[in-house]
Amino acid sequence: MIKRLLNVSLKTKIIGMVITIILSLIILLLSVFAYFDVKQVYSNKNTISLQTAKTISYIPDVARLLKHGEAYELQSMTTQFSVQNDADFIVIQNLDGTILTHPDVDRIGEHQPFDDGYMARVFGGYYNVESNEFIGPSVVGKAPVMDERENMVGVVSVGYLKEKINSTIFQRLKDIFYFSITIALIGVFASYLLARNIRKDTMGLEPREIATLYRDRASILSSINEGIIATDDSGNITLINESAKKLLHVSDDYMNKSIEQVLPDVDPSELMNHKEFFLNKEMLINNKVIVINMVPILSDGNLVGTVATFKDKTEITEMLDTLSEVKTYTDDLRAQTHEFSNKMYVISGLLQLKKYDEVLNMVKEEFAETGHTNKLIFEQIKDFKVQAVLLGKMSKASEKKIDFEVDNNSLVHNLPEHIKTSHIITIIGNLIDNAFDEVMKQSDRNVTFFALDIGHDIILEVSDNGSGLHEEDFDKLFAPGYSTKSNHSDDRGFGLFNVKEALNSLHGSIEIDSDDKGTTITVYIPKNKKGD
Repeated sequence: MIKRLLNVSLKTKIIGMVITIILSLIILLLSVFAYFDVKQVYSNKNTISLQTAKTISYIPDVARLLKHGEAYELQSMTTQFSVQNDADFIVIQNLDGTILTHPDVDRIGEHQPFDDGYMARVFGGYYNVESNEFIGPSVVGKAPVMDERENMVGVVSVGYLKEKINSTIFQRLKDIFYFSITIALIGVFASYLLARNIRKDTMGLEPREIATLYRDRASILSSINEGIIATDDSGNITLINESAKKLLHVSDDYMNKSIEQVLPDVDPSELMNHKEFFLNKEMLINNKVIVINMVPILSDGNLVGTVATFKDKTEITEMLDTLSEVKTYTDDLRAQTHEFSNKMYVISGLLQLKKYDEVLNMVKEEFAETGHTNKLIFEQIKDFKVQAVLLGKMSKASEKKIDFEVDNNSLVHNLPEHIKTSHIITIIGNLIDNAFDEVMKQSDRNVTFFALDIGHDIILEVSDNGSGLHEEDFDKLFAPGYSTKSNHSDDRGFGLFNVKEALNSLHGSIEIDSDDKGTTITVYIPKNKKGD
C-alpha cells in the first residue's frame, strides 16, 4: 500500500502536498486565532460591562431615583445605555434585592437575593463575574451605587450573554474559514498549473523515471571507451565523461566552460548556425591525433546544444594494423602451405619412382633448414604471441628469399599481461617488415631478430644488412607519413610511427644504430607498468 502511494504521479504528489500544507495551516491558524479571539472578545466584554456599570453607578440621578424607587425613569435610562453599549441586560437592584430595571419588564419589582453581587452589596467592590442569576450564562460587570454621602443605595449589573458572544466568535471563524477555503482552492489550482509546467519541462517523465535515466546514463557514459562532450546552445560544456577527461587530460573544472577551451579547433557557432554535423574530423591535441564527430541536439526544430564524440586515432590505427598483420600472416601461412604442398607432391612423385635416396636427402635438407630455427623459437621463446609473429615472418622471409634468423642467445619468457598482442604485432611486426624492405635491394639478404627479458626491461632487437639510414633522418622516422622509400604509397610511412605510439603507451624507448653496412633497431619495454 505504501509503495503504491509512493509511485503516484508528480502532479498528484504536488497537489496532495499543497492541499495537505494548506489544510494544516488553515487548521493551525484557525485554532490559534480561535484561542486568542475568544480570550480577546471575553476580555473586551468584561471591560465594557464593568466600565458601563461604573458609569451608571456614578450618575447622581441613579442614586436619587433608587432612593425614591423610581423604576420607570431608571428603566428608560438603562435602555439608552443598553443600546449604546450593545449590552444584553442592565439590572439595578436596591439594597433589599428588589429589581428596578430589567430587560424583561415583567420581572421589575421582583425580589432577588444577592448571590454573585454579594461583594458589591457588602464590600462595595467593582468586579467582573460569570453569572447565571438573571437571564442566562453571562459575562457581568458589577458596581455599587453610592449617594452624595457615600452611602450605598444599590447595585448595578451589566451583562453580555455567553450564547451571543460565542455566536459572534463562531461567525467570525466561519468567515475566516470560507476565506481560507478560497485560498486553498487557489493554491490547488496553482499547484496543478505548476505540476503541469514541471511535467512539460521534464518531457512527461516522472521523477523516478528521470532518476532511472540519470543512473543509466552515468553507467553508459562510464562504460563507453570513446570520449563524449555535450554542450548547451551557447557552446558551454554540460557533460564530459571519464574517457574524454583521460584523453584530453582535463578535469571537472572545465564544466560550464566553452568547448573551445578543450577542443580549440572546434567552432560550435558554425555548427549551431547551420544545424549540420561533421564526421571524422582529425585534430592534433596533446600530441595525439584525435578523430572527432560532432552533431547538433535539436528540440522541436530548435538547437539546444551539441554532442561531440572522439577517439584517439592511434587506437584505430593499431587496430587496423593488427588486422592488416593478421591478414598478412594468413597470406604467409597460405603461401607456406602451398609451398609445402608442392614439396609433398615432389616427394610423392619420387616415392612413386622409387627414388628413395632423393626423398631422404630432400627431407634431411628441409629438416635442417627449419628444425634449428623452430627448436630455438619453441624452446627459448616461451611467449606464444612472439612465437606467432616470428613464425609468420619466417614464412614471409622464405617467400621473399630472405635469410631470417633468430639469435641463438635469445631468451623470452611469458610477457607481462599489460603487454597486449596488438603491442607485439605492432612493434615486432613493423620492425621486421622494415628490415625486410631494406634488404630487398641486396643480393645477400640477412635479417636477425634478438630478444631478451633478463633484468627490468624486455629487449627486442632487429638487425639487417641493408644500405643504412642517414643520421639526419633519425628524428623524421617516427613522424606519421614519413618514409625513406622513394615513390612510396599512401599506406607507407606509418610503421615506425605506430611502433613509437605503442612504445609510448608502454612507457618504452627505442634506439637506432645505422651505417652503410646495415641498421640495428633496439626496443626497451619495462616489465612493470608505470606506477607499479
